[in-house]
Amino acid sequence: MIIAERKPMPEILGMLQGARKVLILGCRGCVAICSAGGDKEVGVISAALRLGFKKAGQEVEIHEETFVRQCDPEYLEPLKDKGKEYDAVLSTACGVGVNFIADRCPGVKVFPALDTSFYGANLSSGEWKEMCAGCGACVLHLTGGLCPVARCAKSLSNGPCGGSVGGRCEIDPDVQCVWHMIYEKLQEQDRVAQMEEIMPVRDWRSAGHGGPRRRVREDLLP
Repeated sequence: MIIAERKPMPEILGMLQGARKVLILGCRGCVAICSAGGDKEVGVISAALRLGFKKAGQEVEIHEETFVRQCDPEYLEPLKDKGKEYDAVLSTACGVGVNFIADRCPGVKVFPALDTSFYGANLSSGEWKEMCAGCGACVLHLTGGLCPVARCAKSLSNGPCGGSVGGRCEIDPDVQCVWHMIYEKLQEQDRVAQMEEIMPVRDWRSAGHGGPRRRVREDLLP
């Protein structure tokens, strides 16, 4: 799941300076699950903006709407024309949604209400943890299902480093050393011997350093 959090209100107000009619556009996807951009959050942002504009002595007409997703073209169709009625569309989707609107609705000025953070798991109510970096070259079959790219502070392919002590990361003692965890996991599975195999130097091109990544499934194309 993509995890995001709301930008500070002064920053959002700064983006919308000069606007007289604003659409706050929510998303019921990942950002709704992590309580950053769904229907409820759209209402909170709307109320905060109305108060902020009122304090600044500005009259701004604010509308609210929420799409099922902002990263699918079928849901964005209404926005192509409707979006032009507004001076600005404030998207509470992740950065993918903002990009998608900007690409497919060229006449619409779209601004991000959120900072997109990471791919994470929901540990408990109100708590999320990064567990995948989306690097494009998954090694979880070699590491007991635990990701060293996202969960090691140094993204080491062959760990642990010399700084870990007692199963804790030298960067932050409150963080478990993922390579220590990988060792224990492989030991439980009687696979610890495979840690003696040196992983080759990582090819980071699949992580996006060669430009935007694209995946095409020919069998699903119309």
